[in-house]
Amino acid sequence: MKKAARVVAFVALFAWIAWAADAAKELDAAAQVIQNMTSSKQIPSSLLKHAKCIAVIPSLTKAGLIVGGQHGNGVVTCRTSTGWSAPAFISISGGSVGLQAGAEHQDIVLLMNDQGEQELRNGHWDLGAEATAAGPTGDSAGRSESTGWKAPVLSYAHSSGAYAGANLQGSKINADQDTIHNFYGRNASLQTILDGQVKSPASAEGFLSALQQVAGK
Repeated sequence: MKKAARVVAFVALFAWIAWAADAAKELDAAAQVIQNMTSSKQIPSSLLKHAKCIAVIPSLTKAGLIVGGQHGNGVVTCRTSTGWSAPAFISISGGSVGLQAGAEHQDIVLLMNDQGEQELRNGHWDLGAEATAAGPTGDSAGRSESTGWKAPVLSYAHSSGAYAGANLQGSKINADQDTIHNFYGRNASLQTILDGQVKSPASAEGFLSALQQVAGK
């Protein structure tokens, strides 16, 4: 019995290490996306600094078994009284995510205003026609749009060296509960993480640092 218990414990530990490694890779990829998509100033700095929450989905991919479907995993963080929250893990899927013609992979960045933050906290969000808009590009666009930001989500996409707003209509954002629980523990939830109640891990420092450089605290 003791031997069996040790085997079960070892398997559980190995699975947790694998989960943690995958989550760390996702955070590193998200940091790289933020750096790449802001260095060219395609995402207006004024909008980044007004965003209440920012989500990053590295390598959104076409789902081979679903005609016209796409799926991707990513992370999201929201502003708190002490700075950006620890990143929570999310997934996005749907039939109209708007990959560029012929693109198999696409990086997505989502900027959320106050309304977007409230919808996000529900943990399951259907993005309808009024919930999302392709974000304007360039700092001149940002200066004119930051005061009239009406859609809950502004979306940006990068694929094969090209930047554009992404069409997210018909897609869904869900909390990735399995990754959240394996990474932060069973008591963690999307809401407690975004509220700043969960300590940010060392593996998230690169992502949060990249975000702070372009969006402030």
